[in-house]
Amino acid sequence: MRHQQLSLFSKAVAPQHKESTSGSFVNNMGLPVHRWFRYSAGFSAAWAEDLISREARNRDVRVFDPFAGSGTTLIAAEQCGVESLGIDPHPFVARVTRAKLAYRSSPNEYLQRVKKVLVSARHHLPSLESYALLIRKCYTDEALEQLDCLRHAIESTDDDSESARLAWLTLVSVLRPTSHVGTANWQYLMPDRRKARVQEPFDAFEKMMYTIYEDMNSANDLSGPRATFNLDDARLCETVPTDSFNLVITSPPYPNNYDYADATRLELMFFGEIKGWGDLQAYIRRHLLRSCTQHVPDRAVDLASVLTKPELGPIRNELQTVCRELGKVRLTRGGKKTYHNMIGCYFLDLAQVWIALRRVCSSPSKVCFVLGDSAPYGVYVPAIEWLGKLATTAGFKSFIFQKTRDRNIKWKNRKHRVPLSEGRLWVEG
Repeated sequence: MRHQQLSLFSKAVAPQHKESTSGSFVNNMGLPVHRWFRYSAGFSAAWAEDLISREARNRDVRVFDPFAGSGTTLIAAEQCGVESLGIDPHPFVARVTRAKLAYRSSPNEYLQRVKKVLVSARHHLPSLESYALLIRKCYTDEALEQLDCLRHAIESTDDDSESARLAWLTLVSVLRPTSHVGTANWQYLMPDRRKARVQEPFDAFEKMMYTIYEDMNSANDLSGPRATFNLDDARLCETVPTDSFNLVITSPPYPNNYDYADATRLELMFFGEIKGWGDLQAYIRRHLLRSCTQHVPDRAVDLASVLTKPELGPIRNELQTVCRELGKVRLTRGGKKTYHNMIGCYFLDLAQVWIALRRVCSSPSKVCFVLGDSAPYGVYVPAIEWLGKLATTAGFKSFIFQKTRDRNIKWKNRKHRVPLSEGRLWVEG
């Protein structure tokens, strides 16, 4: 029965396509459970499932994802019937992941709860006074009134059960489709752009309700171990036991200035977890690996001290050269973005991640990072090579890189034309 379930979850993506799109979340939106929440920084579930399945044919596999995000690796591991653990420090995304991992709970309990939510919401009197100006800009009053009624119905009956978590996620999943404002490719809000098609909240909620119910039924026969997820920092892996995992599948943040905190601003503000953009630093960014310039303003980073850290030993000279060049180039650019701080802090953080991974991985073990390089302000950063060196310094045996696609060649980039690549960094330990 487990193999039948595997084919159900994987059938939307052909095997050769799994290999070529391992770094993309796009195809996940056609897969059960994965499609409940679009996480633009994620990677291919079908590829992860295929990899785990192949590894499990030859040995007893225990899977770990230190950057679990919305749970792609964990769900793939469950489909393969293997033990898995994931961690992530983003509090909102962590809540999404916990909700998604309830997909193996009772479909009928979920359906009964969300039907009651919908009935209650239709009879509730909305109140919009508490919503921030940005949220008022993102929705018509009529749409926001319906969303507020749904929110009240969900929160007033929340008992932290799996069905309650899924009811919350049902509302989260319709926040973007019911907003009339545009969203950039990486989920950043674009309030000045309007979408042509907008869904009505009650209708969108009901439609998603049945989508989730059907997906839960499709997983009803799974009998393998359920994944574990913890709110934790990959630089520390404090909740992860030593020598516990022999297969790591993950995609760390790229050193490309993607702000994971800002990507969830709409959801965070709708639920009142933050009041505005200024709250993202304290509430979200301080927990995350430093991969965006908003995280590392000049006043917050002593770059000279960062670059002397012993963990950076194998790449120190090259890293100092790149940071020095970025420090000069930024002064000639209008934005004067602190890419020099970002790159220095990013690699210190990843060095600490490799040290933590060496502790939690058993021997032998295999690690796969879906990863890309970058060139902020046109200054090339050989992230793949540097991370391989940091891995071996941390105690892993060897690394190789398998390129899956070229980047920065499809469009005429307005910032630079440095050719970039994406692929899989394989590390043996």
